[in-house]
Amino acid sequence: MSSQRSATVVTSSPESPPPAPLVRYGGHADHVANLHLPAEDGGPWPCVVLLHGGFWRERWDRTLMTPLAIALARSGFAAWNLEYRRVGQDGGGWPGTLEDVAAGFDAVADRPELDPARVVAVGHSAGGHLALFLASRTDGRVRPSAVVALAGVVDLGTAHALDLGSGAVAALLGGGPNEVPDRYRLADPAARLPLGVRQLLVHGTDDDVVPISLARGYAERARRAGDTVELLELPGVDHFDVVDERHTAWRSLVDRLSDLFETA
Repeated sequence: MSSQRSATVVTSSPESPPPAPLVRYGGHADHVANLHLPAEDGGPWPCVVLLHGGFWRERWDRTLMTPLAIALARSGFAAWNLEYRRVGQDGGGWPGTLEDVAAGFDAVADRPELDPARVVAVGHSAGGHLALFLASRTDGRVRPSAVVALAGVVDLGTAHALDLGSGAVAALLGGGPNEVPDRYRLADPAARLPLGVRQLLVHGTDDDVVPISLARGYAERARRAGDTVELLELPGVDHFDVVDERHTAWRSLVDRLSDLFETA
């Protein structure tokens, strides 16, 4: 999807953005998103869809990303802070979690305040997997201009082998690659390369939750498949620094967002 409109955004303002309304995209209690806008008037705005992490488990929710959503709105971007059913909830896991994320992402097209031709998906940890999963779809109503995985679980097969999150991948998909191979082929971005969307992987060298080796291996495979992938390695940065709006790791991403929108 392409756009003839410029991706230029408004200058950051010290004023607080307007309150973020709760928007429903489906019938479940967690089929919701908070819409953070730079101002009451204007638009349609370039939109960052935020996907929280937490190894897809119920105990974590979109409030993890609320400070980032506020910071994005202050920087002149709309933020769509998306919730979805997680493992441990009725309908969460396979396939509900992935279906929810796809439906919530496509719901951007229903909002007149947002420009569906200028959408970047940004996910942290397990949310990084979900962002790349969105890029792998070929039948969505909205196609991301680019995707950003912050300390992302970008390779489900390897993550399962490493037992990241104490069995988190198997809990999401209902088993390992030998038990449910079709699910891995559908859900694992590393198994669906090339994605055909620009990808930025941001990963700290001191991440002890999701090792940087995961990002390095995925980036190499994606480039060999023909994708445009940049791996931004951040020395001394850990798993959570990349989603701290006060940290230079997050600011380095915000400074590059306009360029990511222009790749649409």
